[in-house]
Amino acid sequence: MSKTPSDQVFREPRDNVSDFRFDKTVATVFDDMVSRSVPFYGEIQRMVVELSEDFAQPGTNVYDLGCSSGTTFAALNPVLDKAVRFVGIDNSPDMLDKAREKFAALNFEREVDLQVADINDRLDIQNASIVNLILTLQFIRPLRRERLIADCYRGLNSRGALILVEKVLGEDSLFNRLFIDYYYDMKRRHGYSEMEISQKREALENVLIPYKLLENRELLLQAGFSSVDVFFKWYNFCGIIAVK
Repeated sequence: MSKTPSDQVFREPRDNVSDFRFDKTVATVFDDMVSRSVPFYGEIQRMVVELSEDFAQPGTNVYDLGCSSGTTFAALNPVLDKAVRFVGIDNSPDMLDKAREKFAALNFEREVDLQVADINDRLDIQNASIVNLILTLQFIRPLRRERLIADCYRGLNSRGALILVEKVLGEDSLFNRLFIDYYYDMKRRHGYSEMEISQKREALENVLIPYKLLENRELLLQAGFSSVDVFFKWYNFCGIIAVK
């Protein structure tokens, strides 16, 4: 695969910063953007693969809701049984085009179904041993999140797992401010300028709406999941696994 272009989406000053969209401009640089914007992104993906090896079952579907450029499926492909079918859903055709390019370059030899759909709408999830929501639920309108988690629960087989990775709010306002400061320090270490950080923050303000970790946990428990635990936590990012 060719090297991913560097993320320079917010490098130039803008008179008006519009809401963030996963369009072709973002899709082109997305892999670089997410690796520099999400703490320990590579380790999170490794942990998702590790967890998936214990829950994915041959003859079932593994879903990735908001699959973007297909990074999670690319990581899962070498380790999961070929009788596991991948189903990726995203509302951005440009992202799915990038995923198809990635899978072709990796010579995928399994059934992969990529669908353009709005996850805010009702989803028909079937025969799932795993449903991934990797940095996706935070972009779903809050009033639709309960229904989305219910759709995931309904479509999972017994002992199936939902893997959720989210940006979260601190449980206390003091820690929330500190954690956000530490997060922006990380972005600076990864080469983002003050302008890039500021303009992206403004673009995401009405698009990415995080919950607290305990609010996400309660959402999963109310849906009926029998076991829920945190497998990753870094300041204002977390990973949660829930088992039906």
